Amino acid sequence: MDAFTAVLWILRLGFVLCLYLFLFLVVRSLWRDLRGAVASAAPSVGRLIVVASPLGRPVAGTSIPIDAVTSLGGDVNNTVVVEDPVVAAEHAVLTFRGHAWYLEEQEAGRRPMLVNGESVAGGAAVRFGDEISLGRVRLRLERPLVRADG
Repeated sequence: MDAFTAVLWILRLGFVLCLYLFLFLVVRSLWRDLRGAVASAAPSVGRLIVVASPLGRPVAGTSIPIDAVTSLGGDVNNTVVVEDPVVAAEHAVLTFRGHAWYLEEQEAGRRPMLVNGESVAGGAAVRFGDEISLGRVRLRLERPLVRADG
């Protein structure tokens, strides 16, 4: 092998190494941006604390982060699945509109809902600290947890 061929092979290998280094740096940059975006993703706007759940679903004491629209009911497609024989499959929807929370019945008049122990027909405004009862399951609406890293 003469000197020209050796230099040509070294240049080829150098080019391939530079290409792989460039691809590595691009992937690493994208990965860091993705991790940063996930870390700064919008937090939930509230949470539900399970105060009582005689049949065990959801588990008492659990904190469930909720979004601006949260469905409650016995069906597995709900955001919060409530296991109780008197709870309908699509029992209620908890929504955050403007600066207030609203609890609305989905299957009107069929099953009772209570807010702070008082019957609610159709729907009602709820605030942080209010207790929502669906059957024997009691949930308390709370502010979202504040992240420690700022």
